[in-house]
Amino acid sequence: MRIESRQQLIECRKEYKNALDCQYKQVVICGGSGCVAGGSLKVYDRMKQLMEERGLRIDVVLQHESHDESIGLKHSGCHGFCQMGPLMRIEPMGLLYIKVTVDDCEEIVEKTILNNEVIDRLVYHDDGESYVRQEDIPFYKKQHRVVLASCGTSDAEDLDEYIAKGGYSAFEKALFTMTPEAICKEISDSGLRGRGGGFPAGRKWESVRRNVSDVKYVVCNGDEGDPGAFMDRSIMEGNPHSIIEGMMIAALAAGSDEGYIYVRAEYPIAVKRLQIAIDSARELGLLGKNIFDSGFDFDLHIRLGAGAFVCGEETALMTSIEGNRGEPRPRPPFPAEKGLFGKPTTENNVETFANIPQIILHGAESFASMGTERSKGTKVFALGGNIKHTGLVEIPMGTTLREIVEDIGGGIPNGRKFKAAQTGGPSGGCIPASLMDTEIDYDNLTAIGCMMGSGGLIVMDDSNCMVDIAKFFLDFTVDESCGKCSPCRIGTRRMQEILEKIIAGKATLDDLDKLEELAHYIKENSLCGLGQTAPNPVLATLKFFREEYIAHIVDKKCPAGVCKALLSFKIDKDLCIGCGLCARNCPVSAIGKTDYIAEGHKLPSYEIDTAKCIKCGVCLENCKRAKAISKG
Repeated sequence: MRIESRQQLIECRKEYKNALDCQYKQVVICGGSGCVAGGSLKVYDRMKQLMEERGLRIDVVLQHESHDESIGLKHSGCHGFCQMGPLMRIEPMGLLYIKVTVDDCEEIVEKTILNNEVIDRLVYHDDGESYVRQEDIPFYKKQHRVVLASCGTSDAEDLDEYIAKGGYSAFEKALFTMTPEAICKEISDSGLRGRGGGFPAGRKWESVRRNVSDVKYVVCNGDEGDPGAFMDRSIMEGNPHSIIEGMMIAALAAGSDEGYIYVRAEYPIAVKRLQIAIDSARELGLLGKNIFDSGFDFDLHIRLGAGAFVCGEETALMTSIEGNRGEPRPRPPFPAEKGLFGKPTTENNVETFANIPQIILHGAESFASMGTERSKGTKVFALGGNIKHTGLVEIPMGTTLREIVEDIGGGIPNGRKFKAAQTGGPSGGCIPASLMDTEIDYDNLTAIGCMMGSGGLIVMDDSNCMVDIAKFFLDFTVDESCGKCSPCRIGTRRMQEILEKIIAGKATLDDLDKLEELAHYIKENSLCGLGQTAPNPVLATLKFFREEYIAHIVDKKCPAGVCKALLSFKIDKDLCIGCGLCARNCPVSAIGKTDYIAEGHKLPSYEIDTAKCIKCGVCLENCKRAKAISKG
C-alpha cells in the first residue's frame, strides 16, 4: 500500500492504532547491540516458539486488519539498563525482567503471560528491595526519556507501529501548516543546540534556508567515534524513523530534496534497521517524489563510515560522502554555504534530528520548558566506567553530575571513592570530585574546561591514574589524526612522547611546562575542531590533578598504583606465611625463599628480586590469604 494524501495518512494512523490497541499484552525484548550480544534474539525466538505451542495469538508485526485480542511480541531498541541485559518489558504492567535467558522463557509464559504472576527472581533488587515496574527502578526514576521514549517500548523495524504512536505527525504538520521560515523559527525558539557541538540548530537551519542554490542537502552525522559512546547507535537501532522524520522536516526548512545518513560501518544493527526504515518509508510513500501529493520531493541514502574518528567532524564527513579521503576543510566557507558537493548543507547529528519531531509536534515552549536558560531540553549520555549501573541515560539539562553518578548510576562500587568524570571523550575534559554539584549543560562544562561532546560520560574512582587517563585519550587522538595539518599530526605525537616520559618516571618539571605550552599551541593552530580539542584531556587533568603529574616526576611514584614503571612490589617478611603461592605463579621466577622465619610461623618467608621483577602483579593476586605483599 502507498499513502497518496494527507487524509490517507490520518486514516492509516487510526487503523494502525486500533490494531495496536487490540494487543492486550506486549512483550518487548531488548534488541539493542548489548542485549543482542547477551542472547536476546534467542530469547525472542524461544518466547515466540512457546507461545505458538500454547495456541496463543501473537503479532510479531502490527496487523492492519481488525482482529480479536492478541499478544504483541517485538524486539525493540536499547532499554538503557545495559548492565542488566538481556531485558524484557511486559505491558501493560510496566514490568521489567532483567538478565533473562532462554531457560527463563517457559516460566515467563506460564506465570506472567498466562497468569499475570510476577517472577521475583527476574526483577531488579537493590538493598533488599525489589522493583517490579521499570519506572520505579532508581536507574530510570530520575531520567526524563524524550528521545529514548520509544527505544525500549516499540518495534524498531515496524513503520506501522511508529505511525500508530503518532509518527510522521510532526512532518505532516510542518508540510501542510508551516512555512520554511516558521519551521526555522520554531527550532530557534525551542533553544535546541546541536547534540554534537552545541551550536544553535535553528540558526544553522536558517543560514541554509537563506542561501540560494539549485541543490541543497540534509546530512545526518551517525559516525559516533568516541571511546565508550553509544548514544547515537542506540537511537538508530531503536527509533530510526524519528531520525528520518527529523531530516524530512529539516529538508522542508532548507528546500532540499536529498539527504544522507553517515553511519559507522561498525554498527551493523543500526545500518540494517536504518535501511529497513528507509525502504519501508519509501514503499509507503513517505519518501520519494510528490510526498502526500504536496509537490515535496525527498529521498535518503545511507553512507558507511570510513572507520576514521576524524570523519565525525562535519567537513571531513562530507568529504568522505563525496568519495574522497576523510579530511577536514578550512572554514569559512561553512557547510551552510558550501557543504556537501559544494552545496548548502544542513548537518546535525542523530540525537539532534531525533528531537525535531517532538519540537514541531508539541511546540517550542514544551521543549524549552526543560533544561537551563541556555541549554534546553534533555541530553542522552552513555554512562560507563567505575560505576554500579552502566547504560544509556537521558536527563534534563541542568541535572548535576552528583545526581547522575549517585542517584541514577548507583554510586561507586567496591567501597571506592569518586575521583572524576570524563565528558566529551578524546575532545573533552574531566570533572573532579570537588565539582560534582556542577549542573550539566553546555556553558557550565565549557567554563570548567570540559565539553558536552556527543554524550560519553566515563566515571573514574581513586584507582584511576589521571596521567594514564590523559595518555589513553591522547593515544587515541594520535592514532586517529588524519595528518593534514602539522599541529595535530606532529604536535600530538610530541605530547604523547612527553607523557610517556612522565609515566616512565624519566621526565622533569621542564617537560611538564613544555607539555602545557605545546597543548595550547595545538589548540590555537590546528585546522579542525578535533585537532583543536585534542589537548583537552591533558589540559583538564593538569588543571585539576597537577599534583599527580608532579608525583610522577618528582617522587617517581604513581599515587594510584597504575603506571608500571613506577611500581614496586614488596613482601613483608613478618606477615609472609611461607606458602610459596607467589613464587610458584611468578612468570619470571623473581621470588625466592629466605632463611627468615617470622615469629609464630613455621615456614621461611619469601622475598622479591626487584632486578628480575616485571611488575605484573601476579604475586599480589595470589597473596590474598596472608596479605603480605604490598604495591607502592
